Amino acid sequence: MRASHVSAADPCPTDLLTIGEVARRSGFTPSAIRYYDELGLVSAVRTAGGQRRFQRSSLRRLALIRAARNMGLSLEEISGAQVPLPREPVPAQADRAGLSDVVRKRLDEQISALEALRDQLTECIGCGCMCLDNCPTFNPADSAGAEGPGAAYLPAFLREASAGGASG
Repeated sequence: MRASHVSAADPCPTDLLTIGEVARRSGFTPSAIRYYDELGLVSAVRTAGGQRRFQRSSLRRLALIRAARNMGLSLEEISGAQVPLPREPVPAQADRAGLSDVVRKRLDEQISALEALRDQLTECIGCGCMCLDNCPTFNPADSAGAEGPGAAYLPAFLREASAGGASG
């Protein structure tokens, strides 16, 4: 039997997945998938009965969302122009290049911040005092308190509210 070719722009009904199937295959909960649909991160068509049906390409988009979240990107960053998720079932070269640029930039920021943190920890542990609350090397006379709230001496990237997925 010979397979027929179906255009990506016009999926056949068997290419549409229920929310339960998408949840099972993606590892996301149905409520998360509905939320992502509301945000426009994935899109569903509705049946006559109002049920959501998703194209198989939604699984790829959800995998990208999972990877972006695991990198510490917030949903606002993912849904904004900063992470250009491809709209077509098969991402075009421009989509892949744009996404790669954003991901590479974010990874470079994370690597730099983590290296700086590693070096600070190595220096602090190396000094031998081990008194992190009043370290004469990194916080003489509690001067960091004048910098405002938060961990003033952490690399900027690690101080951001969205780092590590803390928001969104």
